Amino acid sequence: MWRVLRRRQLDGMKFRRQAPIGPNYIADFACFDPKVIIEVDGGQHADNAYDLRRDAWFRSQGFVVLRFWNGEVLDHPDDLPELVRNRLKQA
Repeated sequence: MWRVLRRRQLDGMKFRRQAPIGPNYIADFACFDPKVIIEVDGGQHADNAYDLRRDAWFRSQGFVVLRFWNGEVLDHPDDLPELVRNRLKQA
C-alpha cells in the first residue's frame, strides 16, 4: 500500500505512514488534507471492538476511514489506486 500512497502518487494526496492521531491512536496511513485514513488489516481485526471505537473517533474528527484486508493488498497490488479511489467515492 505504501508504494501506492507515497510521494503524492495518489491524486496528489500526501499520506503519512504510521501517523499518530489524537490521544492514543496510530493510523496505518493518514492524509490530513483531505482527511483520509487507510487501514490495512488481517482477519484478527474483523469486528474488533477496539478498531470500531478507534474508527468512530477518527470519524468524529472528520476523517474518512477506509479499511482494506491484507489479501486485497497482497493479491491485487496493481488495482490499489483504483480501489482507493472507488472507496473514497463511496464514503
